Amino acid sequence: MSVLMLVRANRDHALEPMLRDLAKAEVLDEFGYVPLDIEGSRLLFQVMSDCYEKRSLIVTTNIEFSKWGTVLGDNKLAAATIDRLVHHGRLVEFNGASRRMDAALMLGKSER
Repeated sequence: MSVLMLVRANRDHALEPMLRDLAKAEVLDEFGYVPLDIEGSRLLFQVMSDCYEKRSLIVTTNIEFSKWGTVLGDNKLAAATIDRLVHHGRLVEFNGASRRMDAALMLGKSER
C-alpha cells in the first residue's frame, strides 16, 4: 500500500475502508525515499497516529529523524509523527554491509 493509494482513496471518498485495511498492517517499509505532498503526509500521519498506543508498527528507513521534515514537507508534522513513534518505541539501528550490495552482480560479486 502506498501513500499515493491513500491520496487516491481520499479523493474518491473511499478512505475509511482503506484505513480499516491498513489497521491490519504492521510494517511501513522504506519510508522517506520519495518526498510526499502535504495531503499524502497528512494521511500517512493519520495512519501512524491511529496506531499510537493501540498497536505495534514497524517503520524501516535510512532517513534520520532530522530529515523527516523534508520528506513530509512539514517540520511540525514530522515532529508530531516522530513523537508518536518514539514515545513507546524502540530504535533498532543496523550498521554494516548492505545485503544487496554484498551480492551485487554488477560489482563482480556472486550470490552466496
